[in-house]
Amino acid sequence: KIFFTKGVGVHKEYLTSFEMALRSAGIAPFNLVTVSSIYPPGCKRISREDGLKLLQPGSIVYAVMARNATNEPNRLVAASIGAALPQDPQQNYGYLSEHHPFGETEEKAGGYAEDLAATMLATTMGIEFNPDTAWDEREQIYKMSGKIVKTLNITQSALGNKDGLWTSVIAAAVLIMDE
Repeated sequence: KIFFTKGVGVHKEYLTSFEMALRSAGIAPFNLVTVSSIYPPGCKRISREDGLKLLQPGSIVYAVMARNATNEPNRLVAASIGAALPQDPQQNYGYLSEHHPFGETEEKAGGYAEDLAATMLATTMGIEFNPDTAWDEREQIYKMSGKIVKTLNITQSALGNKDGLWTSVIAAAVLIMDE
């Protein structure tokens, strides 16, 4: 199973602002192990609420995570996870991507993360495309191929605290292994 979550935290200490972002995302009580970007075949997407019910505090939990932070007043930060799923998710794996930019809106960062994931999946499936075309055009090509059926993202952005406190953002895809 997999669920997506995001959060933001603000504190005078960098590490504590990250902890606050994890708390905001609901994943602070777990030992997070970051993994690379494969959406497993047959993996069922569930809600954050349902996913958190399946985890115990202190558990080792695998996640694809994007994070960013700033202590510059009013600096825009974002963290985004993009996903691209194949037409037959029981047989083929999908892709997850991490993107953690400065100066990008939530919409722009999310679109870019989706584009990254979809492009990685397209290249493994032999879908021909021009990498110089806009994401909107490539998204249509990918979906019209019949091989990629869905893309999505979860993105958290925030402006750096006006008083220079650390502002951290995270986005995560949390994987729950069947026992």
